[in-house]
Amino acid sequence: MMIEFIPDWLIVFWNWFPVDIQTVLIILGKIVLILLPLLLSVAYVTYAERKVIGAMQVRIGPNRVGFFGFRLWGLGQPIADTLKLMMKEVVLPTKANKFLFLTAPVLSIAPALAAWAVIPFDRGMALTEINAGLLYVLALTSIGVYGVIIAGWASNSKYAMLSALRAGAQIVAYEIAMGFALVGVLMASGSLNLGDIVEAQAGGFENWFAWPLLPLFFVYFISGVAETNRAPFDVAEGESEIVAGFHVEYSGMAFAIFFLAEYANIILISALTSLMFLGGWLSPFENAAFAQGTFLAETSLLWFVGKISFFIFVFFWLRATFPRYRYDQIMRLGWKVFIPVTIVWLVVEAVMFVAKVGPWAV
Repeated sequence: MMIEFIPDWLIVFWNWFPVDIQTVLIILGKIVLILLPLLLSVAYVTYAERKVIGAMQVRIGPNRVGFFGFRLWGLGQPIADTLKLMMKEVVLPTKANKFLFLTAPVLSIAPALAAWAVIPFDRGMALTEINAGLLYVLALTSIGVYGVIIAGWASNSKYAMLSALRAGAQIVAYEIAMGFALVGVLMASGSLNLGDIVEAQAGGFENWFAWPLLPLFFVYFISGVAETNRAPFDVAEGESEIVAGFHVEYSGMAFAIFFLAEYANIILISALTSLMFLGGWLSPFENAAFAQGTFLAETSLLWFVGKISFFIFVFFWLRATFPRYRYDQIMRLGWKVFIPVTIVWLVVEAVMFVAKVGPWAV
């Protein structure tokens, strides 16, 4: 239908390209359509965090920088922060490994952005549909730890190196728990395809995997908080302990990329939690009598965005509520609590599946 509104000269110009070039241009266009809103969302998640935590702590938060001479609740603050960081000098430590020093931020943010290639936003709405989408996400998100380790080592600073080792150990510990939690989702859905995982939860909120896999749901999300080095698991950036963490020697846009990677990972973890456990784009009221014939019962991108927004809010809520844990407490939780819980629940899930008990009673 949209082709009727495209000028004839534009169609002629498009047909002038070979088919292979058209395919590449279409893929590039899809990538831009995903990355631009994602990067804008990353910028404004920083603004939302400052406003939400400000409200929780009974203070105002950003309220000065706006647009066109109007303050507009400080909505221009993320853009002002970006411009400030772009104009700041990137200082390279004298004895640092300059190549690895500049590669580390890229290794941190690239997996968080590349993972969105297989994230389905709605039924049939994904950059690429692959059957091993879950495996692809696990493989990519595992690369992020290298950015942290390389940043600490390449800085040639004892503070940065100690923090990188602590952060790396923390990420590895919680990554194992996250992997086991996703094995439970794989067993429940019978597929590695993210779209199929969502479709397996069709039928309303009572069919969401969050209920039969409740322990795995909590383990996955809390492990995601620890994986992103967010409070109360942010010992890698404990200013009172180790200056500013593994990125202590970074400045300007090099530091900003680490900052963006953290918030991009927050959005990614929120999206994956929504897809795996809360039905993604599916409506919670699909079979509800009161919602029939209304938009409430329809699948929509808005449901997916709403669920992501809820989990992002929970990230902020945790930061405003809990004090920072000691490092030994963090490692104990990852190795001695979360991993045993996931293993035990995988056995329980297998028994439920074989005995056809609960949601598998068919």
